Amino acid sequence: MTDREVPLPNRRATKLLGRALRRELAPGDLVVLSGPLGAGKTFLVRAVCRALGLDAQVPVTSPTFTLVHEYPTSPPVVHADLYRLKFPEDVSSLGLLEQREEGKLLFVEWGEPFLDVLGGDALVVQLDVTPRCAYLRATGPLSRERLERLGSAMPSPETGSPGEI
Repeated sequence: MTDREVPLPNRRATKLLGRALRRELAPGDLVVLSGPLGAGKTFLVRAVCRALGLDAQVPVTSPTFTLVHEYPTSPPVVHADLYRLKFPEDVSSLGLLEQREEGKLLFVEWGEPFLDVLGGDALVVQLDVTPRCAYLRATGPLSRERLERLGSAMPSPETGSPGEI
């Protein structure tokens, strides 16, 4: 199975998803985030950054107006928001594919129309608010492998112990 639904009944569940992603993602991976405003896209990126050791004093904010933020984690996280971009050339000019090729973890909000420009093979995370949950799907062989491993690594938000998502 390559598609998964992850209930996110509370902030703890989203943080646990972020920790599980941290364990399964590798340098150069692409995670595409989608969902309505307030669905938790930036919150999930913050959870991954904290799980990668980013100091709590460093703010992780939405890159809506700056388009790209980079965080000094290991591996470094690049967080982009492509909502306002319309053309593949605009996305190419940001250098996201090059950063991915350098081994940075790439989290891209609103990136589905630009998967080819971003190098393809992405873990796509659709966040919904009613009910609060994440739908995860893979678009290629590497992301499919990550998603399969994620299934057994995801802790339950109630117990903190591993369980199927």
